[in-house]
Amino acid sequence: MARRPLACLLLGSVVTGGSCIIVKRNLVVPIQIACVHQGYELYGSDRSFAESVAALRAAYPTAEIEVVLPRPGPILALLENVASRVSFEPLWILRRKALPKLLATGAVTLPLAVRRAAARIARCDLVYVNTSVIVDYCIAARFFPGKVIQHIHEIPEGSTRRALRALALWGRSRLIFNSQATREAFAPPPGQPWDVIYNGIAGPPDWQPTRYDGSRPLHVLLLGRINRIKGQEILLAALAALPAPLHASISVRIVGSAFEDQGLEQALRDMVPAMGLKDCVSIEPFLDDPTPLYRWADVVAVPSRRPESLGRVAIEAMAFGRPPLASAIGGLREVVADGVTGWLLPPGDAEALTQALIEIIESPGRLAPMARAGRERYERLFSAEAVASAISAVAREMLEAAEARRASANPQQHAADSA
Repeated sequence: MARRPLACLLLGSVVTGGSCIIVKRNLVVPIQIACVHQGYELYGSDRSFAESVAALRAAYPTAEIEVVLPRPGPILALLENVASRVSFEPLWILRRKALPKLLATGAVTLPLAVRRAAARIARCDLVYVNTSVIVDYCIAARFFPGKVIQHIHEIPEGSTRRALRALALWGRSRLIFNSQATREAFAPPPGQPWDVIYNGIAGPPDWQPTRYDGSRPLHVLLLGRINRIKGQEILLAALAALPAPLHASISVRIVGSAFEDQGLEQALRDMVPAMGLKDCVSIEPFLDDPTPLYRWADVVAVPSRRPESLGRVAIEAMAFGRPPLASAIGGLREVVADGVTGWLLPPGDAEALTQALIEIIESPGRLAPMARAGRERYERLFSAEAVASAISAVAREMLEAAEARRASANPQQHAADSA
């Protein structure tokens, strides 16, 4: 007899494919899944989370899927058709900016947060936690072995990396890393279950290679949160180093917002005229749907200064047929095939980025072959369908393992349930 998910162990359970409902004393109870996320916007990590929730919904169509967020936000638009309900709670999220407040109030707020997390994990059959910075769920996971998936999308550094790694390993969750680079940063020991699953992206079916031929300005896009990682200032320095006559041959849009920090945004805007770039660079607020931006672009700059765990923007660029100019750091080295689907450049090296831009302006014919190769690589490695299947397989394996443990602990009851 085929194994059934843990939630189907009550009397009279019914299973159809990946679906599961529970019938007990004439009550129908669906499998219970909780999906916990630290964000609420529509940046890359937010979209990746929504895609994981959609993958679980596709695998378990009748499940009760509760999404837990710290507050309402634009991400709700992506969740309305896949989540059964959305809850808002004061999650204990480890962010650099919030660290002083967390340390000051942690003795009171952290135990309460862990208790809330433990209560939710206890009543669910499976809990999916996005990223390593949701401390309360990482702690609570230890007390519910085999119930929690922790999907890690970041590569922290220094003491932060040591703290988050220790927390992830202590929690004993099933770990999913979004790249080999992320796995190497966390270095799970032997015996810790883990998988590497690239982020899946639903690319446009009507993609086209860029038509840039040098007869108009080259369109360069940089899309991402304004922070110390993304390297907006590196792109500005590269543009400032272009020969003055080439300023008229390039048009740049830097699109993004800082997380609750208007000062960072203003500082970046002030740099543009100070560097003599106001005629070729615009700084624009983040858009919920970046599709028009990618269609406008000819190339996409990803000049990250610190390791990206994968590099969603570079993947999206290839999906749209827009070669990325990316830093050779972290997971970006797994996304971009240097010289084939785009450029991998030394991180923090504005001069190398300047030379790449000059090369494109002088040899525009290189872009179309790169665009086609990038789209092929996207379809092979990063399509939403392949990644959804992989995440669903991990969830199914965990549910079946939990059922096997229950059956072993109480074989008579399991035999009665299976009759």
